[in-house]
Amino acid sequence: MRVVILSSSTGWQIDELCRALRERGHAGVVVPYEGLVARLGMTSTADSLSSQRSSILDADAVLARLIPAGSLEQIIFRVDALHWIEDRGIPVVNSPRAIERCVDKFYTTTLLREAGLPVPETVVCERADEALAAIQGMGDVVVKPIFGSLGHGIVRVSDPDLARRVIESLAQIRAVFYVQRAVSHDGCDIRVFVVGGQVIGAIERRAPDGEWRTNVSRGGTVRPVDLPPAWEQYAVRAAAVVGADYAGVDLLPSKDGGVFVLEVNGIPGWRGLQQATGIDVAGAVIDHLARKVAAFGEARLSSSLRPDSSKSPRAGGVVSAAGLPG
Repeated sequence: MRVVILSSSTGWQIDELCRALRERGHAGVVVPYEGLVARLGMTSTADSLSSQRSSILDADAVLARLIPAGSLEQIIFRVDALHWIEDRGIPVVNSPRAIERCVDKFYTTTLLREAGLPVPETVVCERADEALAAIQGMGDVVVKPIFGSLGHGIVRVSDPDLARRVIESLAQIRAVFYVQRAVSHDGCDIRVFVVGGQVIGAIERRAPDGEWRTNVSRGGTVRPVDLPPAWEQYAVRAAAVVGADYAGVDLLPSKDGGVFVLEVNGIPGWRGLQQATGIDVAGAVIDHLARKVAAFGEARLSSSLRPDSSKSPRAGGVVSAAGLPG
């Protein structure tokens, strides 16, 4: 199969995906979102989407990796392009819908909560007084940006004066306040990697001395862990809730023995997990992608062979009798 990898840049994860494609006899090309060009309604050529002269709409699948920062219009254009690719019948992994759900912490939290998964007490609002009231009510909180990753922009607050300064600073940039009760834990969390509805590996991430954030990018250390079956199911359900083919699900065990689902990363990195576990994560992602492409092909073939029921006299009679398609 021919796979287009859309990404903001090259790097270790992209190299791993390209390696996994080559080892399995597939062709892969890496192109940037910034180079996207859509041509519509041209008199001499069919509608097309390309980047750096590489055609995208004739690919067997598209891997959507990190979408670079940009203006609102640029971000919307890039995500709309992913939607168009998918609408043309080309599998996009992860789907633009899943990416939209995962990139927004508020939306992710609502979906997790509606699915009955345990999440920390959370208040999201636009008014500074509401945010301060939430902080006062919870006492020890974590204030997060709705959009963000790698621990950037996250502040833990328990002092009232510091809380006011943080909220006032965020108010000046018209931020939405995402205030979450800090969970008492042992300085570590769990990153679970889910591919195709199955857990392929998990690591414990421990914060370095003097730091409460466990991100590997901030010096956190990792070790492989075996999960209780219930925690595995939390991770699998969380990935399914957002519609992700593969995802990094963050679980936070509390000191009282419980566990919370914190976030679902729809464009996850896996270098730390692979180094700790030895699992070929890129290989698992490409194998899942190949199965998805095969399933898409079978579905299209089945659809083309299926009789058109709209031309059946019996079907037409049902519509006439009922007044509406049934």
